[in-house]
Amino acid sequence: MAIYIISGPLGVGKSTVSKSLADSMNLCALIEGDLFLHVYRGTNESPWEERLRLAWLNITAVTRNFLQHGLDVVIDFVVEDELQWFYDQLSDLDATLHYVVLHAEPETIAARLSQRGDEQYIQRSLFLLNKLMASPTNEPFLLDADSKRPEELAEEIVKDPRFRIHKLF
Repeated sequence: MAIYIISGPLGVGKSTVSKSLADSMNLCALIEGDLFLHVYRGTNESPWEERLRLAWLNITAVTRNFLQHGLDVVIDFVVEDELQWFYDQLSDLDATLHYVVLHAEPETIAARLSQRGDEQYIQRSLFLLNKLMASPTNEPFLLDADSKRPEELAEEIVKDPRFRIHKLF
């Protein structure tokens, strides 16, 4: 069994690469983490930190369920400080964790976000790009999404051993 976490800032291609990766597998579940952030309804919305905490708890529970039923899992979600926690939560399962942080040139991200009508997210995405790329935890897992097609990136994520996590910290 395998878990693939595709992280990176908005506009870098996480969703496209995640879908390409999931579609190339035999039996796989695709978890789009943002969906867990947008399940809330009503007039009072929980604070961001609580919504994020619950999203990760649900992503972990759903991942566990799919793995226990014989499916590989691809997770499309921004990972900031949650990697060690996620790894610890699922370390009892016989699954290989693959982790990648996609990045691209700021101009590429800005163009992609503008093209899809999300200009309001450009500054947030560029802030997150810098944060993710500066993280020592992420350094071994960085993958340039500027120069390859999503299918090529998906293939590299599966085949390149540097994206397999055997032990964290």
